Amino acid sequence: MDNAMKKYAAEFVGTFVLTLFGCGTAAIAGAAVGTVGIALAFGLSVVCMAFAIGNISGCHINPAVSLAVFLDKRMGSKDLIGYWVAQFLGGIAAAAVLVFIITNCAGSSVADLGLGCNGYEDASSMNITLIGAIVVEVILTCVFVMTILGVTADEKRSPFAGLVVGFALTFVHLFGIALTGTSVNPARSFGPALFMALCGGSTVALSQVWVFIVAPLVGAALAAGIYRFLNVKND
Repeated sequence: MDNAMKKYAAEFVGTFVLTLFGCGTAAIAGAAVGTVGIALAFGLSVVCMAFAIGNISGCHINPAVSLAVFLDKRMGSKDLIGYWVAQFLGGIAAAAVLVFIITNCAGSSVADLGLGCNGYEDASSMNITLIGAIVVEVILTCVFVMTILGVTADEKRSPFAGLVVGFALTFVHLFGIALTGTSVNPARSFGPALFMALCGGSTVALSQVWVFIVAPLVGAALAAGIYRFLNVKND
C-alpha cells in the first residue's frame, strides 16, 4: 500500500472510531452519562486516534479540519479529496455498525435511541432556530479548528497535540450538545443522519444535515483566515 492510501485508510479508521464511540455514547448511554460524558467520549476518541494514526495521516478525521489544513497550504488538493472520501466513508461505516449493535439489543431500536444525530428546531434540546444552529456550528468549528492549526504549527508542541485537540473537542461539545448536538464535523453528522433515515423511520436528521456539512466547512475556512491573519509577521 502506498503512502497516500495509508493516509486515507488511517482517516477512514479514525473517523470510524470517532463516530462510533462519540455517537454511540450519545445514543446508547447518553441518558446515563449526560452532556459531560458524551463530550468526553468525542474528545477521548480524538486523543486515542491522535496517538494511533497521527504519525500516518495527521489524524484530521474531520472534513472541516482537512479543509483548514488545505487552506493553510499544509496539504494539496489531491489529498484533500482523498481525506474527504475516506472520512465520509468512515462515518457511514460507523453508523452502520452502530445500527447493527442497537438492533441486536433486546427491546432497543434505532427509532427510540437515535444515532447521535445533529438537529435544530424540534430536533434540538433547546429548540434552536436554523439561523441559530448555523451560527453556533460556525463558531464552535472555528474555535476548534483554530486550536488545531495553532497546536500543530510548531513541532515543539506536537507531543501534546493529541491531548490539546481532544480537550478542545470536549470543550466545544460541552457548549453545543444541548443546542445542536454539536457537529463541527460533516462526516460525523452525515453517516448517522443517513442511517437514521434508512433504519429509524425519521428523515428529519437527513433533511437538516446540510447545515452540519456547510456550517462546519464555513467555520473551518473562517478559522484558517483568522489564523493566517494573526500569524502574518510584520516587516
